[in-house]
Amino acid sequence: MPAYLDAIIAAHRAAAAVDRRDPAALLEAAARLPGTRPFADELAAGSSADGLSVIAEVKRRSPSRGDLDPTLDPAVVAKEYESGGASCLSVLTDRQFFGGSPEDLAAARSACSLPVLRKDFTVSVNDLCDARLMGADAALLIVAALAPDELGEYLAVAGQLGLDALVEVHDGEELARALDAGARLVGVNQRDLRTFEVDHERALGLAEAFPADVVTVAESGIRGPEDAARLAAAGYDAVLVGETLVTAGDRRSAVAGLLGAVR
Repeated sequence: MPAYLDAIIAAHRAAAAVDRRDPAALLEAAARLPGTRPFADELAAGSSADGLSVIAEVKRRSPSRGDLDPTLDPAVVAKEYESGGASCLSVLTDRQFFGGSPEDLAAARSACSLPVLRKDFTVSVNDLCDARLMGADAALLIVAALAPDELGEYLAVAGQLGLDALVEVHDGEELARALDAGARLVGVNQRDLRTFEVDHERALGLAEAFPADVVTVAESGIRGPEDAARLAAAGYDAVLVGETLVTAGDRRSAVAGLLGAVR
């Protein structure tokens, strides 16, 4: 099977290696921006009120499935998700592998009041600064893609920038690394990023390993209300859903259906 994560991370690290922008200047520019919308707090609040929060994803294509909806309008999709009851948005900004862009994120965020995650492959301080400068309220840190010192450093920089950090794990060892680094918003990705195969039991198997003060997210492989209900019953605060919602004929109803399964 193709090693998707290895190829994607190699491409992003190659781009970071030739980025000559000064991180200090970017941090200074980001400090002048208005405050962010509360991403993690919104998920926790939605979980307390309704049993489960939904992070709805704007995603044009996937390396494994190809085009999902390459001509989608991020602003229209964001409004559909918000009207369906989503708590937050996730927007792919990787161009090469997912067909996304910073412009997609800006358009989606300006069209709604929801906090927005920049869904991309963070491998440098400049990546985090870029997330803040393009308007994101949260950034993704993938444990499998980062050295332990990088994970700790990027968590600290995200905090300095006012960004929430969704720390993504795939197994118990990665979860321990995330918690040791101080992560308080953790997502379990049920998709193996090296093969892109989905294990629908992965998140359930890790559910009891989380401390009570960590906001928990199950990512990938949520096919509908039944999957959402199982994850809510296991204690997850939120689900991050992409392909199921992007390809739905009625995106508003698809989001509402995920919520209705657990209320």
